[in-house]
Amino acid sequence: MAKIKVSVEKIDGYCNLPVQVGDYFYVEDSKLSIPEGKHICIWALQSMMPIFPILSVRDRLEKGHWVKKVKNFVCPDPDGLVHFRLELIE
Repeated sequence: MAKIKVSVEKIDGYCNLPVQVGDYFYVEDSKLSIPEGKHICIWALQSMMPIFPILSVRDRLEKGHWVKKVKNFVCPDPDGLVHFRLELIE
């Protein structure tokens, strides 16, 4: 499984965690790595989790598969509107 970097791209509201633009974490297999002193909202993480396994194998999917177009994710909190960027790290 590939390593996925998830970083905060922008915030269009109020995040009570708080995360800041530029914050990031990594997902590799079933391991979550967060830089010391930083945080990730469990609600945002929970809503992203279903895409991690399929995103990590997207190169093996058929040409038109929707996962090949996924590069961003928005937190489901309507007050926070935190925009995350999803990147595969080779």
